[in-house]
Amino acid sequence: MLFNSLPYIFIFLPGVLIGYFTLHKLGFLTSARLFLLIASIGFYSHSNIIHLLRLILLSMVFNYWFGSMLAKNHGKAAINGITRKALLLGGIAINIASLVYFKYTDFLIGNINFIFHSHIPLWHILLPLGISFFTFQEIAYLVDSYHGETKEYNFTNYALFVTFFPQLIAGPIVHHKEMMAQFATKENLRINFDNIAIGLFFFAIGLFKKVVIADTFAFWATGGFDATHVPMGFFAAWAVSLSYTLQLYFDFSGYTDMAIGAARMFNIALPLNFNSPYKASDIQDFWQRWHMTLSRFWKNYVYVPLGGNRRGFLRMCANLFLVFLIGGIWHGAGWTFFIWGAMHGAAMVIFRCWKKLGMAMPRFWAWFLTFNFVNVAWIFFRANTLSDAGRILKGMAGLNGIAFSLKLDITMLWIAVFLLIVVLAKNTHELAQKFKHDLYYLALVLVLFMVSLYNLGSYSEFIYFRF
Repeated sequence: MLFNSLPYIFIFLPGVLIGYFTLHKLGFLTSARLFLLIASIGFYSHSNIIHLLRLILLSMVFNYWFGSMLAKNHGKAAINGITRKALLLGGIAINIASLVYFKYTDFLIGNINFIFHSHIPLWHILLPLGISFFTFQEIAYLVDSYHGETKEYNFTNYALFVTFFPQLIAGPIVHHKEMMAQFATKENLRINFDNIAIGLFFFAIGLFKKVVIADTFAFWATGGFDATHVPMGFFAAWAVSLSYTLQLYFDFSGYTDMAIGAARMFNIALPLNFNSPYKASDIQDFWQRWHMTLSRFWKNYVYVPLGGNRRGFLRMCANLFLVFLIGGIWHGAGWTFFIWGAMHGAAMVIFRCWKKLGMAMPRFWAWFLTFNFVNVAWIFFRANTLSDAGRILKGMAGLNGIAFSLKLDITMLWIAVFLLIVVLAKNTHELAQKFKHDLYYLALVLVLFMVSLYNLGSYSEFIYFRF
């Protein structure tokens, strides 16, 4: 079920809200959480019931049992003769093995066939929705349990932590203590109309971003990236690349707004996950603004265990590059994602070297360089093959000539307008800080909803749902 679908907007979300708070009002606190859990599982199973039964339920049972064992034995050196650290690493390995099986089996088989000229048939494994995000959330839970930072011995609560539907598919990736502590407060037991209002504000803006803006840029981007073997002129290639850059921005920021808005209606404040990344003036700043909880995960659970910056400058650079390389591979099973991750890893290393040398650059040129690097890197993120990426880059370099058309000029005008918006305008969180319960904001929410619903045709999946 998609956030930008009529069944979700008019049936699922309001129905779950009413049921959840009605049960609270009647004093059925445990039943209310169980109801929300069942609704969240239903939300996920709407995509594929087989994957629900085989994967997410089995994953929850395993990680709950494993995490509880680690937490209850905190302070002990070993459990049944096995060190707690070995058990932790084993639990993480099992989670990663599941991720590798679903995401990379066919990619590995394909490369084996290419290298050894073999003909092993592909398995064509269907990727479960949101597997990366709930797997990472469960890995974080295991690590937190190992460090004695979780005390969850109730399976219903744990399962709700994993499956809470606003953030189940594509984040934000939250820690157990960040979310479940909020469910335990008295404020969570009753409907809060202030939170309902601000939640609707977030949700309306996110829906508008996705349906009206992102899906429009998607039409232009898809037409260019999927037109294989068609040479592109200079302006056409730049229009295609910038269209995807803006599509991805509004698609993911729209999803994040809708996730935060839906959660707020349940009195749950999810962490900030998207903070105007195209305003960044360096690559480190970009990753501190783009999918912030994922960046936090990479830092805490990959970069720091590798040694972080504790073992000298060269080791730090190697760790940074490796983290981004892993991040690229995580996003997709393909050499285009490998190159995308390597590009960002190299950029981060160059930035750290630049910073160590004490060199500086005027802010505008720093932003200009950062944005254009990100834009070029997104080409590999989106391209179906390396040759398709090369085709776009060749056009952007002007090697296929320069051509103008009225349609292209209009597209470039819209690109310029929305580039100014993402760089100069306030983001949703900044706008929400001035939110008031008055007719102006009510009218704004209603207009955004009506325009979005008018443009709601066939439901398009959010880009990050694929990861």
